[in-house]
Amino acid sequence: MSRDAAVDRDASAAAAPLGATRDVVPFELDIPDAQVADLHERLRRVRLPEPEPVDDWSQGIPAAVVAELCRAWLEEHDVHALAAELNGRGQYRTVIDGLGIHFLHVESPRHDAQPLLITHGWPGSVVEFLDVLDALTTPSDPSAPAFHVVAPSLPGFGFSDKPTTTGWGVDHIADAWVELMDRLGYDRFLAQGGDWGAMVTTALGARHPDRVAGLHTTMPLAARPEGARTEDLPELEQRWLAQAREFREVGSGYSGQQRTRPQTLGYALVDSPAGQLAWIAEKFAVWTDGGATLEPSVPRKRLLDNVAVYWFGASGASSARLYWESFGGVDRSAPVTVPSAVSIFPAEMAKMPRSWVEARYTDLRYWNVLDRGGHFASLEVPELFVAELRGAFGS
Repeated sequence: MSRDAAVDRDASAAAAPLGATRDVVPFELDIPDAQVADLHERLRRVRLPEPEPVDDWSQGIPAAVVAELCRAWLEEHDVHALAAELNGRGQYRTVIDGLGIHFLHVESPRHDAQPLLITHGWPGSVVEFLDVLDALTTPSDPSAPAFHVVAPSLPGFGFSDKPTTTGWGVDHIADAWVELMDRLGYDRFLAQGGDWGAMVTTALGARHPDRVAGLHTTMPLAARPEGARTEDLPELEQRWLAQAREFREVGSGYSGQQRTRPQTLGYALVDSPAGQLAWIAEKFAVWTDGGATLEPSVPRKRLLDNVAVYWFGASGASSARLYWESFGGVDRSAPVTVPSAVSIFPAEMAKMPRSWVEARYTDLRYWNVLDRGGHFASLEVPELFVAELRGAFGS
């Protein structure tokens, strides 16, 4: 099945003839040339604000960085190559609770492979996992664990449909993912996620312990245990909490906007490629181990691939609505009893003390603090990301 990718750039749900069945149908991404030409024309006519009057990123992503990335998007990026890569990986769609869900399903040739449901966050997409799929499904070492990888696009993201009613928060998504795995024939499965994917993965473990054989996250979510004192924590973990406080004070403005006025923000992001690019590229710079720089730890091609998914899916507003739906309403205390694993990457902006994590994830079997990597670990340090999943799920 071929579906034009957001031909009018206003509804990723456009005319996918899935009906209200449990059918899982192949999906082929076909970006119309007219839409590519429209993007290029907008980039040629881009109007940027004046340069910032500071010599750092304290006011946001610098104008010179955005100008260079716009040039690269216009002159160097090939969205048809991205479409071909995604099409070659095995894309599908199915309707769950009235919403078309897009996902990758890459099966391992190994008879002992385990099903692994892996969920992205914001401002990510399934592009985050393209560089680790081969190592996860077909490891060169026959003694390494192998996985059948299922990577869905969150509702309102990428080439999943945009919800037209409220209610698609973290818990609903977790329940929908169980239905998705049912349709693929996976009764028990492993789950992994970071960012919003971490919240969905944690909700899976809390709500469906009979289905989740184990989970791994790079961003565990837990409340401060009753009576826990910061001064009793190891020095490293005290620094983590201080960094998290600083992030909330000076680095979380995007979150306030998305959780309160996602629709207003969406007009700028869906209409302006420079706006959508800047909104995402800043996070890929400051949330990664390379620091705020024109060339973050994530390869430029993958950054532009990811931005292109948002642009051609016209998902600037719809992706932000997940914050409106769930931010502040996610349960941080519901016990997670399934076997759990946590990898802490140093540039992750929200790192939690181990004792707090253990109070919620009551069967924490794997904990590792790494020396490289950040929020987008599968893109920044794919070899370490794969090693962490093997360490977590190898047993």
